[in-house]
Amino acid sequence: MRLAVLKERRPAETRVAATPETVKKFIALGLTVAVEAGAGAGAGIPDAEFTAAGAELAPDAAAALKDAGIVLKIRAPLAAGEGALDELALIPRGALMLGQLQATPEMAAAYAAAGIDAGAMELLPRITRAQSMDILSSQANLAGYRAVIEAASTFDRGFPMLMTAAGTIPAANVFVMGAGVAGLQAIATARRLGGRVSATDVRPAAKEEIKSLGASFVGHEDEESRAAQTAGGYAKPMSAGFMQKQGEVVAAHLAKQDIVITTALVQGRKAPTLVTAAMVESMKPGSVIVDIASDAGGNVALTKPGEAFTTPGGVTILGFNNWPGRIPAASSQLFARNLLTLLTTFWDKEAKVPKLPAEDDIVKGVMLTRGGAVVHPSFAPAQAA
Repeated sequence: MRLAVLKERRPAETRVAATPETVKKFIALGLTVAVEAGAGAGAGIPDAEFTAAGAELAPDAAAALKDAGIVLKIRAPLAAGEGALDELALIPRGALMLGQLQATPEMAAAYAAAGIDAGAMELLPRITRAQSMDILSSQANLAGYRAVIEAASTFDRGFPMLMTAAGTIPAANVFVMGAGVAGLQAIATARRLGGRVSATDVRPAAKEEIKSLGASFVGHEDEESRAAQTAGGYAKPMSAGFMQKQGEVVAAHLAKQDIVITTALVQGRKAPTLVTAAMVESMKPGSVIVDIASDAGGNVALTKPGEAFTTPGGVTILGFNNWPGRIPAASSQLFARNLLTLLTTFWDKEAKVPKLPAEDDIVKGVMLTRGGAVVHPSFAPAQAA
């Protein structure tokens, strides 16, 4: 069976869905691997390293995809009208495609119409068996790290307290909003750099996690906050009353901060607005806000997704898209391992093909389409039933 790895063509995407390490392991499974020329360039992986690992170097997407039974992607393939190349039309019918595939009813219908068995890795269930396949966790971890590094490079002082003969510069006050995977990594990184760190999250388990990393907890707590987490570990949408009280606590704290990092996402929805324009205006000139949720609309009312800018009051807001793509070598390595783990978990060693039992919880969670039909219950409940 042939496995194809394509060059990513969507804006701001620097990652690649395979590395020389995973290529070697795929070949060991009995696959032939074709990598499109230039696929790893954004992540610092030259074509020669893929060929040294045993991959065939394909001159273009069409050559890489010819007769492919498995296709690995970071982002959803471009469809007609989205770019110079219609990648979706080139993928062979019956191929298994894995990646972060923009799981929407419209995309699911498009994959079904194309006859592609699409596995949207962002839908992976949050269960113990699936942890090593979880692209959202692996990529969020690196996004949280990178957010702090970007903040440090933009901030016009330093993170740690600096004692010199000329005087003392106090440690930066860093406030992390959202203590999921990205937020916890941001806390840990800011602490390593010497910042004075505080954090908030509506989920009940977050308070102890925040404190365990040496940060102080900030937030409103009541009965609603004690039930603010789904079974899958995600934050639930909160009532307007709770958000008002939370906002009052946060607003008073935020005005004293040098750096704010927002990371809050609600699965399948626009990112909640945590920082209003008035809150931004209350911050000191020279302060920095990093909005990791910019791809989902942003947690900050003034965020311009894909841009960095400074407000008239002197507050810089970093709203770059694709935060994992700002550390592409590491994020590609982890994403590629997530895909490898899923395939090896469901690999038929005798037939040398993936075997994806429909009744398995991981398979049920990931598969959007199979056999020309939409099968995921969130997108085709009538068919799933």
